[in-house]
Amino acid sequence: MGKIVVCTMLSVDGYTEGTGRDVMAMGMDAAFAEHNADRTRAASSLLFGGRTYRGMLTYWPQQHENPDASPLDRYIAERYAQGIPITVVSDTLTVDDTGPWRTQTTIVRRAASHGAVAKLRRVDGDALIFGSRTLWGELLAHGLVDELHLMIGPNIVAGDDHAFHGVPPAQLQLLGTRTWAGSDNVVISYRVRGTRG
Repeated sequence: MGKIVVCTMLSVDGYTEGTGRDVMAMGMDAAFAEHNADRTRAASSLLFGGRTYRGMLTYWPQQHENPDASPLDRYIAERYAQGIPITVVSDTLTVDDTGPWRTQTTIVRRAASHGAVAKLRRVDGDALIFGSRTLWGELLAHGLVDELHLMIGPNIVAGDDHAFHGVPPAQLQLLGTRTWAGSDNVVISYRVRGTRG
């Protein structure tokens, strides 16, 4: 059975971005890149909301052969270039918006998203969600997220939208924690209890 795995960065006060959607307020460092590369290595597919997908598309294709990119960024870019399957939940994205990822991207409309995610959970491997707070919050609220890998950054950002706004109470089981020498970030990983019925 597959899993839906959320990998996101949170501030100490529970936001995924600072005011004005400023992601640079989050305190990302080399640990952030290493953790993302590790999660990408474990994934068999990716799942995004439309805004995050568009953002990824403006960054990752250029990193594949960028001599200034870090080895971790080049690794992640290589996974995209090799055609890792991507599912995007969006009512506005079209095939013409997918650029170099056209053949590996499946666009799902919001009304069909729960069925598409249920299908991803029936196949082996992790479907990894980066960013996409609105999407994973909605899936979490409906019992369709299996694991949360939360990188807690060392900042209080007082952002615009709390990460768990609108999500009902849920019970989590600790899977593990991870720290890095020289980094103030920590990853706390949880299994979401009761999502398989």
